[in-house]
Amino acid sequence: MNLPSSVSIYDTTLRDGEQTPGVALTVDEKIEIARQLDKLGVDIIEAGFPISSKGERSSVKKIARAGLGSTICGLSRVLTPDIDASLDCDVGMVHTFVSTSDIQIAHTIKKSKEEIIELAVDAVSYIKDHGVKCLFSAMDATRTDMDYLLKIFKAVEDAGADIINIPDTVGVVTPPMMRAITEEVYNTVKIPIDVHCHNDFGLAVANSLAAVEAGGREVQCTINGLGERAGNADLESVVMSLEAIYGVKTNITTKYLYETSKMVERFTGIKVPPNFPIVGENAFSHESGIHTHGVLERSDTFEPGIMTPEMVGHRRRIVSGKHAGTHGVEAMLNDVGLAPKKEQVREITERVKDLGDKGKEVTEADLEAIAEAIMGELKREEKIVELNEFTVFTGNKVTPRSTIKLRFKDQVLTGEDTGVGPVDASLNAVRSVIKDIEDIKLTEYNLEAITGGSNALAEVRVKLEDASGHVVSGRAAREDIVMASVEAMISGINRIFLLREKQRKQ
Repeated sequence: MNLPSSVSIYDTTLRDGEQTPGVALTVDEKIEIARQLDKLGVDIIEAGFPISSKGERSSVKKIARAGLGSTICGLSRVLTPDIDASLDCDVGMVHTFVSTSDIQIAHTIKKSKEEIIELAVDAVSYIKDHGVKCLFSAMDATRTDMDYLLKIFKAVEDAGADIINIPDTVGVVTPPMMRAITEEVYNTVKIPIDVHCHNDFGLAVANSLAAVEAGGREVQCTINGLGERAGNADLESVVMSLEAIYGVKTNITTKYLYETSKMVERFTGIKVPPNFPIVGENAFSHESGIHTHGVLERSDTFEPGIMTPEMVGHRRRIVSGKHAGTHGVEAMLNDVGLAPKKEQVREITERVKDLGDKGKEVTEADLEAIAEAIMGELKREEKIVELNEFTVFTGNKVTPRSTIKLRFKDQVLTGEDTGVGPVDASLNAVRSVIKDIEDIKLTEYNLEAITGGSNALAEVRVKLEDASGHVVSGRAAREDIVMASVEAMISGINRIFLLREKQRKQ
């Protein structure tokens, strides 16, 4: 491989990235993103296509005058009005392009190949005469006849171009072919080679890296892989692959990758998939019990090792779900200050697996609610009342009715009652079962849906008062609101009996 010691990063989020269908950034948003890209350490920021609109010209000009450390670039066709529009924005570089493939020449530009070379040379010369850097792109280079591609690149080099770009405009090249094309160009010209790869077949990052292997010295990317159709090579993967796998340096401060991704996600409204490399929410997340156990012992057992979440400003997450293990669940709870006992961890894990088997995502909030409810439960030997079974009937023409069967010490007691709804009917049924043993009043009932959605985990807290004025609380967390309510009620009843038993012994 013809690897360089370093590679420049050319970001086109504000130009090609904004061409993502449905994305339209305001001037202020573009300026804020540009400042973030500068903070990130991007070498060149393609701020926009000035000739396209007054608003575009205004934003490019403001970015160019913002005093950023990155070189600000404007895009232009090989036409004098386009180039003047970029120059009028005080950019430090003009990126000029023209179609070179037979299919685009025949159906878009409709000029001879010699005329196209002349246009390209005149454009580069005009840019250089105005004292700014020039990047030249042969649009659709990977579908261009190789002899013609080398001819036009040599011509613009002689005209003074500072750098040439090999675009895979429609994303059809393969990594071996991209490497071969870049190598041919590298052996023909002396100026640096830049590449711009589209992701139509998911190969944009691989093709960009293949070009670097063959002598490419600059890669065009976008944050989160935004761009036309399936987008461009995403900056995050390109940079971390270069730095961590190839050992090739960039000027990117990688700890800002995640925050930059989130900013662009927020402004564009294009959500990053959770399994997106480097910056996706699952990039450093683990659910499997085997994986979490290994990662908690040593992170590189089930992570690359050469890249950590801290390197990119991300965080490692142990996720609870149907594949969770006790080690991961305990670690997650320890992180939020909860220290359940071993038997409680096992019970919490089983509850989490049960929810996962039902197709529910178990969030951190869900896990905490489950843990707190279980940790607040009495030990089995302390429970005087336990739920055997219950049923509830309800409907638009049916008075809600619940039947409850409880174990009280060595007895099995049953009872039923009605209510204004299934929860009220079930709690009334519980009270009816034990009314001959103890008159208990429900003085307070609180229900909280921990997470959104109709299948949200419900956390119920109740306050109960006995005939002697003792007030206790009970709580439970279940995806079934009625079940959570009954369990919270029984938890409180047990606490009343336990309190009275302690008082009797004193």
